[in-house]
This record gives sequence, C-alpha cells and structure tokens, in this order.
Amino acid sequence: MKLPERLREQLKIPMGKLIPEIEVNKENIQKHLSENSYVITVGDRTTEKMIDFGLTPSLQIIDGQEKRIKRDAPKQSNTETLLTCDNPAAEITPQSIDVIKKAFESPTPVRIEVNGEEDLLVIPVCIFAPENSVVLYGQPNEGLVIVPITTEIRNKTQTLLDSME
Repeated sequence: MKLPERLREQLKIPMGKLIPEIEVNKENIQKHLSENSYVITVGDRTTEKMIDFGLTPSLQIIDGQEKRIKRDAPKQSNTETLLTCDNPAAEITPQSIDVIKKAFESPTPVRIEVNGEEDLLVIPVCIFAPENSVVLYGQPNEGLVIVPITTEIRNKTQTLLDSME
C-alpha cells in the first residue's frame, strides 16, 4: 500500500507526546513507561538511544538509515529474534505487516531489519501492538515521540492504513 500525497502532511503531526531533542534522556523516557511496558522503537537513532540508555526495546525496527542516509545499525542488545522484511519508501507492504505480527508472537527482544524504509511501519505497529505497549519514534529535527497504545491510537492508525492506496 502506497502513501497518498494527501496523507503526507497528516503524518508530520506527532501521534503522541513529543519530547524535544534537548530533553530526550533516560529519566524523561522512563516517565512514560510502566514496569511491564512492551517498548517498541521504530528507527535506528531511536533504537540506538534506548539501548544506550540501558533500556532494551522489546521490538526494534530499523533500516540502517537516518534521514535517508546510510548508517551503521544500532548495536545488538542480546536480540533473541531477528526478522527481516522488504518495505520500499512511502509504502507499507503486506510482508512487513506479516513480519510485525510475527514479531509480537516471538521471544523478546525482537529486531526487524527492514530492506527499504521503516518510517511508515509505525502505523501497523500501533494497530497490532500488544496491550501495555509504548511506541517510540523520532520526529525529524524535533525530538522523540512517545505513543502509549490505546483504542483511540489503534483506531486512528487503522483509519490511516485504510486510507492508503
């Protein structure tokens, strides 16, 4: 499914709480997590920051890029399960949705390495994430977005997915 031009502006609005870049630290992130949160990171830099803070995400989705520039993947943190999928830029493939669903059934921590681009995978992640999940992703040049998964977020992201062509 491809992202139509009409949805691009809507996706620039953070889906959750935006923590400005200068305030992104372990303490400010932990305020939004409970002891048994299923933490999901989408993005190489976000994943790397969490690992550097000593907070290993339950699910990490990376593509080896930052702002479309090739980079080294974040260091592995005792990843139990490694999955891969193809997902071109501005798309969400059926394969990537299947891999995300499989990730939620796999021993944690899970890392999905995306061949292509992982940005839009926040959408299916929010739809299929287990209860008590918190999704973290980067807002380019602004900071870190923290999205606790609620029925409202599931419905909003399902509507976005249904709007794709």
